Amino acid sequence: MSYLDEETKEGIKILFTGLDGAGKSSIILSLLRKISKIAIVRPTKGASRRIYEFLGMHVSEWDLGGQIGYRKTYFKDCDLYFSRTSIMIYVIDIQNPDRILESLEYLSDIVENFKKLQIEPLICIFFHKTDPDIYERAQEELTRITNNIQKKIKAKIQYRNLTFFRTTIFDLSTIMTVMSDILIKSSPKTELIRGTVEEFAKKINAEGLEIIDDNSFIIGSYYENEAVKTILNATSPYFLKVQDTFEKVRIGECQPEDQMVVQRFGKFFFFKKFSFKGAFFYLLVCKEDIDFSEDDYLFFIDLLKEIISK
Repeated sequence: MSYLDEETKEGIKILFTGLDGAGKSSIILSLLRKISKIAIVRPTKGASRRIYEFLGMHVSEWDLGGQIGYRKTYFKDCDLYFSRTSIMIYVIDIQNPDRILESLEYLSDIVENFKKLQIEPLICIFFHKTDPDIYERAQEELTRITNNIQKKIKAKIQYRNLTFFRTTIFDLSTIMTVMSDILIKSSPKTELIRGTVEEFAKKINAEGLEIIDDNSFIIGSYYENEAVKTILNATSPYFLKVQDTFEKVRIGECQPEDQMVVQRFGKFFFFKKFSFKGAFFYLLVCKEDIDFSEDDYLFFIDLLKEIISK
């Protein structure tokens, strides 16, 4: 099947756009947990496209190179590049103030093309490279800068379907949680999964629970309170990384295990990998005890598989 055939399937189209060097490709690589490739990533040439499934929903992801020559190409053939867009992720490098105005002009031009095509996708602005060391050192200044850019964007494009986020590849949770929330809102299965996850979490007396797919998207979650949510959001990328590492580094003839248990802060964290129709998923549970019933987990996983397959 050709890529154009894939494009005609029912689903959503996501555009990653922004100037060259803003960090679009690095965001995508970090979600795929291909961290080693980020250091050697080269500017995207034209449009790079990827097809994947999210809760049975067909997702077409376009990464548009931001060099000025490519930008002119997109506008000349806007029907190819911008039509059928459901979500646009617009990435702004907040560490490069000299190009902010250029970035805002590019954003404005894209919105004008949306208007020509008579579409109004959700636009998510990523104030990217909000790295932890910068945030800790100059939090007030960073807030002032991002608030100023946000005001300029709202005044310039006057677009109602607009949201803003701070992201950095040095804290994968900032990207995981945002992208997960964006995609979850597009799925008709969201409420059913949320209810199933919450019911199971309460049944096993879990303080928190996350279901993560192999694109690092949280497809379902339950948190007893904000503190547990913060802990699980922050630690889930590390569990994924440890799982990936153990699978790459095998000792002798040993096969990689599909689960691990970690005790920390007086709590137990249970992490389990499972597969469904060739795709991998991960279950992360936070509990005060180590009372795990294998049958309960297997029954819950079977329920999730049934929901996803509908």
